[in-house]
Amino acid sequence: MKKSKSLLALAVLLMGATTMSSCQKTKVTEKDGIEYTYIKEGSTKATNGNFLLYNLQITNGSDSVIYSTADQPMPGYLQANDSLPTNNGMDEIFLNLKKGDSIVFQSTAKTIFGANVPPFLKEDETVKVNLGAFEEMDEAGIQAYFEKVMAGEDSKRAERAVAQLAAEASTIEAYAKEKGLNVQKTENGLYYVIEQEGSGDVVTPGTTMYVNYAGYLLDGTLFDTSYPEIAKANNVFNEGREYSPLPVNVGMGQVIPGWDEGLLLLKKGSKAKFLIPSPLAYGESGAGAMIPANSPLIFDVEVTDVQK
Repeated sequence: MKKSKSLLALAVLLMGATTMSSCQKTKVTEKDGIEYTYIKEGSTKATNGNFLLYNLQITNGSDSVIYSTADQPMPGYLQANDSLPTNNGMDEIFLNLKKGDSIVFQSTAKTIFGANVPPFLKEDETVKVNLGAFEEMDEAGIQAYFEKVMAGEDSKRAERAVAQLAAEASTIEAYAKEKGLNVQKTENGLYYVIEQEGSGDVVTPGTTMYVNYAGYLLDGTLFDTSYPEIAKANNVFNEGREYSPLPVNVGMGQVIPGWDEGLLLLKKGSKAKFLIPSPLAYGESGAGAMIPANSPLIFDVEVTDVQK
């Protein structure tokens, strides 16, 4: 099966009907022998080069959802191309999909997923598929659709970030109180304590600052540091890594927003603590295995040098 690229706006699943009737057409793929039934059949195939948008839902034998475009910000799509080979039954179904098609079928997990059977499924386990193609677009049309959808997603993400900032404020303030920190707060929501004033000129965007740091989750877990002694104390020292101040071209988007804003408050020789709410850190995505989604972060930072 061609993997869905989730780059389009969410649409309502078209597979509301589940009752079969004698008037519905059933076909069998030449490869793998998948029997599939049209709840509704479209009229014409997409023009070569155009894009067909579809919704997809895959469930197991007990109807628990394994995958659904309804859970994604955007539906799937494929580009029509009559010259593509059909290597299996799933290819046959997808490459012959027409706008307006609404199809249901079931087979084994091995047949549906091929070599990519999810680890929680057995290869011979029954898997059910609902598939519906709802729109055909040329390249210009789909590009405009992408842009509209992404703008909408950006707006929703910004709204969620505002709500998340408000939700984490009390958590960060409680942490600061518990630790006896006399924090200040910027308009953007960054909490900080300047523990040692630096010297020299005020730093401006584009300035290179060299920064030693140690980053922690609120529970005290160290996730990264430039200090070898802190890495050793937390049993995360890496012999192959160079531990040295990090050069940052500040205010230019090279680092997380909380750092960009916080470093501009410092000078050469400054030491500070940043308490960064997740929207100013790694947000909804998190970062690797160490930083979960929506995690406020604590950074101890020291500016060792400033170069303009």
